[in-house]
Amino acid sequence: MRRIGLLIQQSGPAGIWAPSAQACARLAVEEINVVCGLLGHDVDLTVMDAGVSAASAAEAVDFSIDIDEIDALVGMMPSYQRAAVSSAVGGRIPFIYTPQFEGLERDRAIVTVGETSRELLEPGIDWLWENKGARRYFLVGNDYVWPRETFATASRIVADKGGEIVGERLVPFGYDDYDRLFAEIRASRADVVVPYFLGAEAVSFNRSFAEVGLAAKHLRFSSAIDETVIYGIGPDATENLYLSSGYFACLDSRNNRSFLERYHTRFGETPPPVNAFGQSCYEGIYCLLALAEAAGDLAVPAVVDRLGRTCQRYSARGSSAPFVAGERQPIHVAAVDGMDLTLLR
Repeated sequence: MRRIGLLIQQSGPAGIWAPSAQACARLAVEEINVVCGLLGHDVDLTVMDAGVSAASAAEAVDFSIDIDEIDALVGMMPSYQRAAVSSAVGGRIPFIYTPQFEGLERDRAIVTVGETSRELLEPGIDWLWENKGARRYFLVGNDYVWPRETFATASRIVADKGGEIVGERLVPFGYDDYDRLFAEIRASRADVVVPYFLGAEAVSFNRSFAEVGLAAKHLRFSSAIDETVIYGIGPDATENLYLSSGYFACLDSRNNRSFLERYHTRFGETPPPVNAFGQSCYEGIYCLLALAEAAGDLAVPAVVDRLGRTCQRYSARGSSAPFVAGERQPIHVAAVDGMDLTLLR
């Protein structure tokens, strides 16, 4: 038996993605067990709660390596937990980090399969620039590494195009002084508000943004909002909302059609909504499988060495399988209409 640990937040702002993350990971493990297993062994999925702090995530991983004897780790948790988790892993087992992230990861022992902020921001800003004449941007989000670095990247992109950052605010988790924040946005005369709040915090901000009438006056653009967050926001609060992602459930591709058929066959017509954050766990497990099979074992140096030159068996991303494990897939830009997404590119 080979044990894969799935590290996710089951509470706190990112807990909104826990049901879809578990469902996508379980689907991948069940498919692998039917076909070949991992290095000739059946796979067992051990789900771990990362908690809401870096310390709680590290403690959960250390416990599971020592007590549950997991052989590999797939993590879909916020960036502020990643370094602590890597330190706790200490090179003992492979660590696959799955969600979009800010980039600039220097730890070669971490295999990242998610898109970077630059990869996600550039297509969206380009589209808004060309199609909406958007030149003035207000950046707002939670105060931690992902929004901080994402906003630094956005500032460079906008400046290079000749645009202007007219405001930037980073606020702590649990912040709800929206009146003051919205007053700053109004005064900025921004064409686009770029919100990067985590999970449930994105629901709260975007609902309030629309309730005070700002959605009709300012475009919104983010890669931090997906189908699960949209369901939380509701159809009356998505006016002028644009998103970018490496995955949307509405993608009409061979890979995604096949994935959705298997997902709904396994979990029924009303499963947890498919979204980029949850689906990244499916990608992460198949990335791990490809690297381990190519390496012939689960030794960290051997697994990492196969990155970028090993084909991955299944994916919901891209247009056709197979593709190279860890390789970035096309970025899509979408407009939100009520609860529906319309792909723009």
